[in-house]
Amino acid sequence: TAGIETTKVAPIWLEKANMMNKIITVSNHSKETFLNTIYDALHKQTGQRLQMNCNTDIDVVHYPVKEFDNTDLGLKLDTDFNFFTVAQWGPRKNLENTIRWFVEEFIDQRVGLVVKSFARSNSIIDRHDAISKLTHLLSDYKERKCKVYLLHGDLTEAEIHSLYVHPKIKAYVSLSHGEGFGLPHFEAAYSGLPVIAPDWSGYMDFLCKPTKGKRGNIKNIPHFATVHYSLQPVQKESVWEGVIQEDSMWCFADQGSYKMKLRQVYKEYKKFKTQASKLQKWILKNFIEEKQYKAFNDSIDM
Repeated sequence: TAGIETTKVAPIWLEKANMMNKIITVSNHSKETFLNTIYDALHKQTGQRLQMNCNTDIDVVHYPVKEFDNTDLGLKLDTDFNFFTVAQWGPRKNLENTIRWFVEEFIDQRVGLVVKSFARSNSIIDRHDAISKLTHLLSDYKERKCKVYLLHGDLTEAEIHSLYVHPKIKAYVSLSHGEGFGLPHFEAAYSGLPVIAPDWSGYMDFLCKPTKGKRGNIKNIPHFATVHYSLQPVQKESVWEGVIQEDSMWCFADQGSYKMKLRQVYKEYKKFKTQASKLQKWILKNFIEEKQYKAFNDSIDM
């Protein structure tokens, strides 16, 4: 399981987790959330008060990198420097602020943001809904030079990959409140794109690279443009009984920090591209299929 994107799993998850022989999650964030969640409970038969927590062994096995042949989508972009994001249009992905704050930062410049999105499906009705949402959002900015491009509909994995390596797409951005793993972040990183995101949740496993310090010690150093954030309770509209707990928290990106990172990546692109290339090399070595499949087989070989 990808676990959960917040700071706490629901009681039913702990109950079912403790019925398992083994749990395999895709990130240390998910593992730690399982292990750190504790509830005070009442035994139905004895009336005894007790604590409920996860007692099942948990392993972490990541997704592997994939290779694709180049596919030409025929994407026509008027702007030469474009950011890219992949997100469902819903509360957790925080897409509206991702777009709105981008527009405010580059309102007087020819910079673009490519948005691959949907609300519930890839249907024509959903496409009209996405266009309506985006049009309404952008109507607040009458005078703007920056561009926002909407991509909607079914794309193969190879077609999605072609966006990460498009010559005019320069960086990946996300203000998601939390990720169990963060596949788009991963795909962007192993494609060599600089990533802009809050430094919290599942993608920290692969966006931080082990690096030797001056004293010879090894530390996991973020190799992406980190956006400041604060942990706050999930929004009421995000509460999902049995999944997203009302008393759980996730990250809220700081507006000013996000805008500053957008500007820095745009102005100092060579620096961030070099950093992204180092991260890409490390990921392509350590997240190959053979290693991840072996880790999975070792985990279930009990």
